Amino acid sequence: MGINIHPLPKQAMLPSSKPKTSTQKPVQAFQSILEQKQSTLTLTKHAEQRMVERNIVMNESKWHSIAEQVEKAKAKGITDSLVLTDEAALVVSAKNQTVITMMNREEATEKIFTNINGTIIID
Repeated sequence: MGINIHPLPKQAMLPSSKPKTSTQKPVQAFQSILEQKQSTLTLTKHAEQRMVERNIVMNESKWHSIAEQVEKAKAKGITDSLVLTDEAALVVSAKNQTVITMMNREEATEKIFTNINGTIIID
């Protein structure tokens, strides 16, 4: 009794190829989400408390402007910055894109800020 072994055709051993779909949209969506996350600032609990206690209110466009300038500062090597706006003074970690603390602009007039290697002024 002989054993017959029939080789499989090469195509049978290859995984079936599905038609390739364009990966352009997911990449763009990811890039968009990444850019959005990078251009947003997070607030520490301390900063949130100070914002509420001191009744500091800033509109979305001001926050967007701050985030943009912090990103530019980060690109120039700044890790911790003082951000001065009409409404407030913020200490921001550009490296982590996190607002560490904030105070009213009037309250910041005669203060000394330490551990800062850059200042951003936004009018």
